[in-house]
Amino acid sequence: MVRAGFRMLVESQDDLTVVGEAGDGEEALRRLGAVAADVVLMDVRMPRMDGVDATRRLAAQSAAGQSVPRVIVLTTFDLDEYAFAALKAGASAFLLKDAAPPELLEAVRRVHAGDAVVAPSTTRRLLDHFAATLPDGDGSGGSGSATGAPAAGAAVPDPRLAALTDREAEVLELVGRGLSNGEIATTLVVGEATVKTHVSRLLAKTGSRDRVQLVVLAYETGVVSAG
Repeated sequence: MVRAGFRMLVESQDDLTVVGEAGDGEEALRRLGAVAADVVLMDVRMPRMDGVDATRRLAAQSAAGQSVPRVIVLTTFDLDEYAFAALKAGASAFLLKDAAPPELLEAVRRVHAGDAVVAPSTTRRLLDHFAATLPDGDGSGGSGSATGAPAAGAAVPDPRLAALTDREAEVLELVGRGLSNGEIATTLVVGEATVKTHVSRLLAKTGSRDRVQLVVLAYETGVVSAG
């Protein structure tokens, strides 16, 4: 019923087409091997293979140079450890299943355009809740090991941050706080094009796939503290 509702919503849009459905992660990966999809709406809790593992496997394929769709994870609960693990594993967005139709459609378009949905309060609350408490060894295989956010101001000898310039570190902190490029430009009194350049360099230097991965990195390394 939920998939049927999403299909009707998506296909009501002239610029969007549903190319397939699946009842679990294994079936999703099989279907994605046969159809060309740009975005996947992925439930995090499914039988046989959950959305976290399916997202992780897609991210591994991407790291190996394969073209894979971006993932929007869906969950019933705003504080869902599975959703946090999926973001760490490489998902580009997190939405509640009861999100308003315009919000879901906007997320699909933004993720397809290469953006990542990090601004909604649900995503910020999720990261605040889990980033400082999720123990290492959760198996997400995302953007490095998480040992919990250290106390504010603590030195973090993380190799992913070693090559960053002072300005790039500033931008990472602001991205981690959920600011848009325009808001970062205003805060730092620079042009938005300059911010985009810094974000692109951050992605390259840290090995992050998109903006969500930068946010998770900022929490993991203590650049941004929970709360």
